[in-house]
Order: sequence, then structure tokens, then C-alpha cells
Amino acid sequence: MIRIDAVWLATTPLDMRAGTETALARVVQVFGGAKPHHAYLFANRRATRMKVLVHDGIGVWLAARRLHQGRFVWPRDVTLEQMPLTQPQLQALVLGLPWQRVEDDGVIRLL
Repeated sequence: MIRIDAVWLATTPLDMRAGTETALARVVQVFGGAKPHHAYLFANRRATRMKVLVHDGIGVWLAARRLHQGRFVWPRDVTLEQMPLTQPQLQALVLGLPWQRVEDDGVIRLL
């Protein structure tokens, strides 16, 4: 099992043709480097695909996820280049749910 202690989301799009080296270079550019047990999330311009780079303490893993319908809820405010996510927010995000409204206990706040 891969341990993830912190999750970081990049607001600027990543070309989904990017491989491990290109994604790692973007992590260094945006976050200053890949830290052990941290996950870094990127989406394409349309927010229909996501890549996650995880540093497991020994090496890096790159995973991809694609939604067949709808889009990932990705921040539109590009003044912030990065933002942290909680584990419940990550779980909501990968399902395409409104992760910004997720409480620490995993419950989604209603408007």
C-alpha cells in the first residue's frame, strides 16, 4: 500500500500526454520538489482527465483517471498555483464530487 500523508492540487493544466519525468518536472516547478508520501494532482484543460504523481519514499508513481461523463471539479482561480487537499476532499475529487464543500469528517455541506 502506498502511504499518502499530504495531497496537493495544481491549478494550472497539464498535458495528459506527459509521462513520469514531465509530471515530476512540473511538481518541481510548482511545488519546489516531490516530498516523500505526498501526492500531487494535475488535470487537463477541460478537467476530464487527472494525473496523480506520488512519491512513496523510494521512487515515484504516476496514475491517471478519466471521467467518462462530466468533469472533475477543478479550481478556476489561477492566482493560486497550488492548494492542499484533505483525504476526504481527495476522495470526493476523484469521484467528480464538489470537494470544496467536504468537511473534515467527509460530509458534504449543502448550500
